[in-house]
Amino acid sequence: MSYVAAAVVRGKDGWAASELDISGAADVEEVADRLRDVDPYADVSLLFVEADDTYLVIMRLDQGENLRVFGSDSAFAQESRLGMLLLGDIEIPALEIEDAIAEAVADDGEEQPAADPEADPVGDADLLTDLGMSAHRLLTTCAREGMLPADVTAEVAQAIGFGDELEELREA
Repeated sequence: MSYVAAAVVRGKDGWAASELDISGAADVEEVADRLRDVDPYADVSLLFVEADDTYLVIMRLDQGENLRVFGSDSAFAQESRLGMLLLGDIEIPALEIEDAIAEAVADDGEEQPAADPEADPVGDADLLTDLGMSAHRLLTTCAREGMLPADVTAEVAQAIGFGDELEELREA
């Protein structure tokens, strides 16, 4: 399974993005340790793992602590070692996509695009709320038909404010 792992950290100088090698990690805690090592003094550390143009996992650490994880689809844990490594410990499903879309329609009155009926997001969909990306927006973005994990990551990056840093990383 091919993947891209982008670490994005917010320190005293703002956001910075870099690739992170998670190959050979034994468990999710080792991945979290590698994320901590990117900038041990970061206020917020995020990791975006995009796998096979199908799955997205977002991990978050606040000041190096309190690991929070969101996965766009629980199937990732069943289909690959990497998915099991990142999502295997998550037992809590995220909000149902259909419920999130229905609530988003009620909130803004606009028709939302069709959701992928097969997607089963898991984990903490609220992990980016305080940064400017609500759980409902994250879920509806993940569910939008035709969205690749890289597209979701780019939309999250723009919403939170590290779009330029992520774009520079992708172009490098």
